[in-house]
Amino acid sequence: MCSYCGCQAITVVGRFMAEHDEIINATGAMVRAAASGDAAEVRETAKVVARLLNPHTHAEEVGLFSVMREQEEFTEHIDVLCGEHSSLDVLLELVANGDLARAPEFEKALRTHIDKEDNGLFPAAAMSLDGPEWDRVDASTPAAEAPVTDGRGHLLRPDQGGGQAPDHGPDHHHDHGHDHEHDHGHDHGHDHGHDHGHDHGTAHTHPHP
Repeated sequence: MCSYCGCQAITVVGRFMAEHDEIINATGAMVRAAASGDAAEVRETAKVVARLLNPHTHAEEVGLFSVMREQEEFTEHIDVLCGEHSSLDVLLELVANGDLARAPEFEKALRTHIDKEDNGLFPAAAMSLDGPEWDRVDASTPAAEAPVTDGRGHLLRPDQGGGQAPDHGPDHHHDHGHDHEHDHGHDHGHDHGHDHGHDHGTAHTHPHP
């Protein structure tokens, strides 16, 4: 994860990074279920991944990505990331529908994608966007939904706060409008199993040029 530029101190970026951790942990539960050959458990864990992933990618695209795309130097990279969002949706649906062998492929693609954001796009945003642009990002980013897992990939019961989130199944797709699929070959040595201590409060901390 990025630790050198301070981008995680920016409220919306810190939120996205924390959501990445939760999605990775939920994916781990799905991969373990697939390895055991338990198709029913794979379907259930895939639903958890989808309930985390779909609102997350939507929030990125309509907020931070939309503002960054206005700068020509980021347009192509944003298009690639949006295309990867679509590809992840397709892979997840295949896994949920019984193609258990695709689960490790989904996990690898997810980690590669997250690496590009955590160690590429987010630091670039911290250095490139000014205060008014961050205000626009904040204004256009949907609020985070109620937690649906305990942070380790396990679905919360309704009495634990997990009953308010919409049930986005793996067949729920966003229309990303891009079909780019590029392999940039990044190193993906992240440890997503730790609490990184992000501050997700309402105060907005923005970098200044």
